[in-house]
Amino acid sequence: MENKEIIELAFKAMENSYAPYSNFHVGACVACKDGRYFFGANIENASYGATNCGERSAIFAAYSNGVRKDDIEKLAIVSDGHRIAAPCGICRQVLSELLNPDTPIVLSTGEETVVTCMRELLPMTFGPEDLQ
Repeated sequence: MENKEIIELAFKAMENSYAPYSNFHVGACVACKDGRYFFGANIENASYGATNCGERSAIFAAYSNGVRKDDIEKLAIVSDGHRIAAPCGICRQVLSELLNPDTPIVLSTGEETVVTCMRELLPMTFGPEDLQ
């Protein structure tokens, strides 16, 4: 899958963002190796802690449909901000467990694009192996 295609799909998902408080809209797309896509957008709540980020919405949708980390080809995260929006700390923790460490993560504003992975975004992760 080309980065341009997954970026476009993530921007389409961003149209479903509900961000009345921050007015900062995020969209995400999980592309699976079998050709399926799962989408997410940030959904805010007046109780800010109950807000869900776009990338977590997308990865949770994928997992809710039986996808697991080895099934995922790529993740794209986009926003309407003035610079590339990297995942927040909570999202990095979630993604570190639900994505393979080298799965490409495409971050884009539409004008600028960076491709990274969890190994780069969150070194020295805390995960299931630490609870053994």
